[in-house]
Amino acid sequence: MVKRLFDVCASGLGLLLLSPLWLAIAIAIKLDSPGPVFFRQVRVGRHGAPFHIHKFRTMMNRAAGADAATAQITVGADPRITRIGALLRRTKLDELAQLIDVFAGRMSLVGPRPEVPRYVALYPPALRDKVLSVRPGITDPASLAFRDESARLARAADPEREYVEVLLPAKLKLSARYVDEANFMGDLRLIAATLRALWTRVPLRR
Repeated sequence: MVKRLFDVCASGLGLLLLSPLWLAIAIAIKLDSPGPVFFRQVRVGRHGAPFHIHKFRTMMNRAAGADAATAQITVGADPRITRIGALLRRTKLDELAQLIDVFAGRMSLVGPRPEVPRYVALYPPALRDKVLSVRPGITDPASLAFRDESARLARAADPEREYVEVLLPAKLKLSARYVDEANFMGDLRLIAATLRALWTRVPLRR
């Protein structure tokens, strides 16, 4: 399959070429705050299989299970975000760690962003089956369309309600459309659009 072959080659090359940058990020994270270099969180992957997504840690280290007790969204200038974490989030360097998941086959470079089980449980059945029929990705049309998600949630009176009732349904529709229309050239265009957004320092989210 062309898509998987491209994922393996691109992620493998990225892991190799970006290893000096990874080392610099790891050192900066460890010097900035106590805790692990990577943040790992359970997300729902292809066919509903759970997996641990990798990101470079951008928040103060929390006790295990803390996510389950709170809304699993990041809103604006979240006080949990560390100094180096703010930089990593602004430049999206925290997402580079997901190349591990792409290389391992848990994710793709392009595909619907993987959600936490809490929000996947809210998917309408038909959309759930469609969106979860492909590997989740690092970027997708919804990531580009809602690149200001964190700021938008910060303006909402009830951020989680805004996410569940407004943003999540809209993102699901875009993800379902992507699954219906996905092709290799379209994926390349999405990667190019994502790189342009990063180059112009327009923040992407989730």
